[in-house]
Amino acid sequence: MAKSVVSALVGIAIEEGYIGSVQDLISDSVLELEGSGYEGVTIHDVLTMSSGVAFDEDYESFRSDVMWLPIRIFGFGESAVDILVSLERAREPGTFNEYISSDALALGVLVSRATGRSVSAYLEEVLWTPAGMEFPAAWNTDHHGNELTHAFLSGALRDYARIGRLYLNEGRRNGRTVIPADWVRETVERPEPHLQPGENPASSWTVGYGYQWGIPEEPEGDFVAMGIWGQYIYVHPTYDIVIAKTSTDDDFDLREKETIAVFRSLAREMGRQAEPAKEAGPGAR
Repeated sequence: MAKSVVSALVGIAIEEGYIGSVQDLISDSVLELEGSGYEGVTIHDVLTMSSGVAFDEDYESFRSDVMWLPIRIFGFGESAVDILVSLERAREPGTFNEYISSDALALGVLVSRATGRSVSAYLEEVLWTPAGMEFPAAWNTDHHGNELTHAFLSGALRDYARIGRLYLNEGRRNGRTVIPADWVRETVERPEPHLQPGENPASSWTVGYGYQWGIPEEPEGDFVAMGIWGQYIYVHPTYDIVIAKTSTDDDFDLREKETIAVFRSLAREMGRQAEPAKEAGPGAR
């Protein structure tokens, strides 16, 4: 779910003028990425996990890139930036959706370089405090101070639910804009064919994808942040519902569709029960 949070930070950084647009090249802001698989890749393609960079996300293989990532970072002391620099191009950017954690890691470096602040400091300033989070949060870093924005964001479950509520309310809290409304819409309403849910020859999975948020199969306008081992923020605007869930589920991949089905059932039931509150307006949420 940390990936969805760093996506929000990118949108806020664009709104504040630190980043030009999603069509900028990520290697223009993170100069070390020139000559790597990320050279010439737009921020848009990184946000939608369509960078074309070669990164093995197989959680069942000890030899995969994602399983070796914490070993390289915590065990060998490598920096996140150096690991990104070492990655090569697998396919043309913007043509295929493949869930890879390196893209979210690259977005964190982008936010830090563009804003001139650590990702944690920027998170606190523009999102955590304005959104009225109840508890402090902590983001693990490598030994060089780079936040590991593909994961490792320790926050309370209720505060993760507040992230979902921001997206439910088009980025607003108590009438104040925290995340730009246009960014919220662009995040979950992607028209590109390779980002559509269901059986898709241009995607490695059946979940649709936006800016680091998933779009379930047979979409109902709902969207979801999904984390390894079964972490979720589920948002169903039609029923005015947000569900946050944390887990330690080894078989989370096998239960993904089942979990979404349960969330949808809960949203329909709770949404009917909450109808009077919904009519009272956003302040009743």
